Amino acid sequence: MYYSNKIALLKDIFGTDHCELKDDRLVIAGKEFPILNDVIILLEPSKWPVSVRDKIRVNEADSLGSSSDFAEDIQFTFGAEWVKYPHILDEHKRDFLSYFDIIDLNSLKNFRVCDLGCGIGRWSFFLLDKCRELVLVDFSEAIFVARENLRKADNAVFIMGDLTNLPLRDKFADFLFCLGVLHHLPVNALQMVRQLKKFSSQILIYLYYSLDNRPWFHRVLLSVVTAIRSLVTKIRAPIFRSVFVELAAVLVYCPLIVLGKFLNLFGLARYVPLEYYKGMSLKRIRQDVYDRFFTRIEQRFSRKEIMGLNDTFKNVKVSENIPYWHFLCTD
Repeated sequence: MYYSNKIALLKDIFGTDHCELKDDRLVIAGKEFPILNDVIILLEPSKWPVSVRDKIRVNEADSLGSSSDFAEDIQFTFGAEWVKYPHILDEHKRDFLSYFDIIDLNSLKNFRVCDLGCGIGRWSFFLLDKCRELVLVDFSEAIFVARENLRKADNAVFIMGDLTNLPLRDKFADFLFCLGVLHHLPVNALQMVRQLKKFSSQILIYLYYSLDNRPWFHRVLLSVVTAIRSLVTKIRAPIFRSVFVELAAVLVYCPLIVLGKFLNLFGLARYVPLEYYKGMSLKRIRQDVYDRFFTRIEQRFSRKEIMGLNDTFKNVKVSENIPYWHFLCTD
């Protein structure tokens, strides 16, 4: 079994010596958690995706009900997105370096790093040889894709869990990052950042920006996009989503990217939306279109609001670079 040589690691993460493997389950302080394809299922049965329920038998009573702050539709979309786009692309390396521009990667060498809301593990993939241990957490089926993408890893733990209710010990991670996740949850994203202080003293976060450093007409365009998203996000039909993604990528994103390249000759690229996508492949753009339009919840924050986290952390460092806003909170 994958975790047979990781008992000490699991004991430390969960903060208990009462930890053992039993067949296809992990027993923590007398409570059993299923293990499926090397993924430890910490979610309560009522929150399991259908694919997990089909493979693990549970009592009917255990599968009923769910907390009000759990968004099943977001879980569905994240799972469907990463099943549809499971591959880690070469260009993801550029994105990784953009997010980690305010991090000294060499400092992670002896760290236990947590990737919270890991998706397919596309950021952890580039950290495998840069840290001591990895803990990947996601509440959708994407965690199984992450396990496959990191199949060569022997220093990683894979968890299907709800980041608002993780039974892990305080400060279990030396460094934690959560990129592009919290703004999609049905809880205040900044408040969630404050709560994550419990798990690590160094936290790297990416939240959608409120276009506070962009011209006014960008916010007008955003209101139009938001109206469209509120309609299409209700449609789960795979055919519709595939067609919509293709049309949006080819007819909206690509033309704006070309326009941005042209205006860049005159130093005016920042006035065109989607500047960040310059140089990205169509495959990569499709991935982001899916994420952008099929998640019902979208919170946005200004730099000023993010700096308000100084009431909880000793230091908040916001990157000046795209994507906006990603920032490091240290305690």
